Amino acid sequence: MTSLASTATTDIQSIRPSALSARLAMALALAALADWLFYDQRMGLSLVIFAIAIACASLLANHATLDLRRAVTGGAIVALGLVPAVEEFNTLSFLVLVAALAIALLLATNPDTTGLADRARARRNFVLIGPLRFFPDALEVFNLSALTRGIALWLMPVVLSTVFIALFAAANPVIEQWLSLLNPKVIFDYLSVWRVLFWTMMLALVWPFIHVRWRRKKVIIPAVADVAEPEPLAPFVSAEFLGPSTILRSLILFNLLFAAQSILDAIYLWGHVALPANVTYASYAHRGAYPLIATALLAAAFVLVAMRPGGPAEKSKVIRPLVYLWVGQNVLLVASSILRLDLYVDIYMLTYWRIAAFVWMGLVALGLILIVARIVLDRSNQWLVGANLIALTTVLYFASLVNFDALIADYNVAHSREASGKGAQIDINYLLTLGPQALPAIDKAIALRPGATETCLVSRRDRLVEQLRQDLAWRSWGFRSWRLQRRLDAQARDQSGSQPAG
Repeated sequence: MTSLASTATTDIQSIRPSALSARLAMALALAALADWLFYDQRMGLSLVIFAIAIACASLLANHATLDLRRAVTGGAIVALGLVPAVEEFNTLSFLVLVAALAIALLLATNPDTTGLADRARARRNFVLIGPLRFFPDALEVFNLSALTRGIALWLMPVVLSTVFIALFAAANPVIEQWLSLLNPKVIFDYLSVWRVLFWTMMLALVWPFIHVRWRRKKVIIPAVADVAEPEPLAPFVSAEFLGPSTILRSLILFNLLFAAQSILDAIYLWGHVALPANVTYASYAHRGAYPLIATALLAAAFVLVAMRPGGPAEKSKVIRPLVYLWVGQNVLLVASSILRLDLYVDIYMLTYWRIAAFVWMGLVALGLILIVARIVLDRSNQWLVGANLIALTTVLYFASLVNFDALIADYNVAHSREASGKGAQIDINYLLTLGPQALPAIDKAIALRPGATETCLVSRRDRLVEQLRQDLAWRSWGFRSWRLQRRLDAQARDQSGSQPAG
């Protein structure tokens, strides 16, 4: 390939689309600050604040091209330019401040411009051409390859974050209230033609400070023949759907979202701070239990996929701590779910489904801990599945030895309003559905309700006694039923012995 060089002006350097996107975000942040400081407001100290913000943003965006010594000198020039504006805002102090910013930027970022004419030409281009460059530069962000890469990097983090927010809203009425405030009508009421024009003007004005592109003369280079084209650079970021970049972005977003939920739980659930209006403590406790467990399960699935053995993210020194932090937050989330369910049981009593929920939550917490153990110990997913199966089998085995009918009945009677003075009233109908093992608790419930007409209740109790008698036949005999019968016989002897002789 043959190229012919000529004397022309050119930009000092080009930047990657990702860096251009970051600078565009800075410009938008400055425009938002200008909206807050200037729109429909009197100008004064606000101009000084905005000038300092521009200087800091310019320093951050162009740090790679800065000369430290010249940057210090430029900072001194900006400080001198701020003094008249602090003293009094007027046309002259405004012009002095703008000139100070432009001179400082030229001095710090364009050391090749030394002559007076060159400096004057550079400042002229900065003032007249610089603001007009915002629109073509902004369009460069939306080139197809960069857009595709950005979608690949952010699709999963955004989608899963949206799912987590929906689950948190279902679990937390406070978050649900916050989301209800995101009314599009409020946004449209905020917008106006003049405000859009103001933002456009501010973006154009701050852009030369953010995306510095001084023009200089190119040195004449002799014609070079057959120059080999350089190999294309590798992509700046991986477009892999589950690559390290995507996982890193996901974990950062997820940790922030889960931290917000954990902080709310710490305030309202653990700290017992008064809830906002129209939110009851019972609804806050009950709504969160099951959606938060679904959230933890989804989080566990993501960790398993993202930290798959041999995957690119497994050995990352940045991703691994974020995974540990996120799993820790999920364990805390499960603990909050258990506390929510416990508070709900205190109010609405115990049932089989609520016991199953307690057991399930404990298994989920153990599963999360085992996931961390798999990552730390560098074990396979097969090891993880085996460990979870062992835990599940152990829990089911010991659960088979627990008399849940008696446990539920005794708990509900002991924590009822009749027995403790608080909580819900005894649900006799539910106790009767638990079977003969609930008979001791049913007897206590009958004793706690003196004077009430219990004819129907007594007859239903007698049917349970008959069912127990049938269970003691040798074909249906069980040790638990035998123990219950001995207990009932002992209670009957005690009652007959305590009655006075006729």
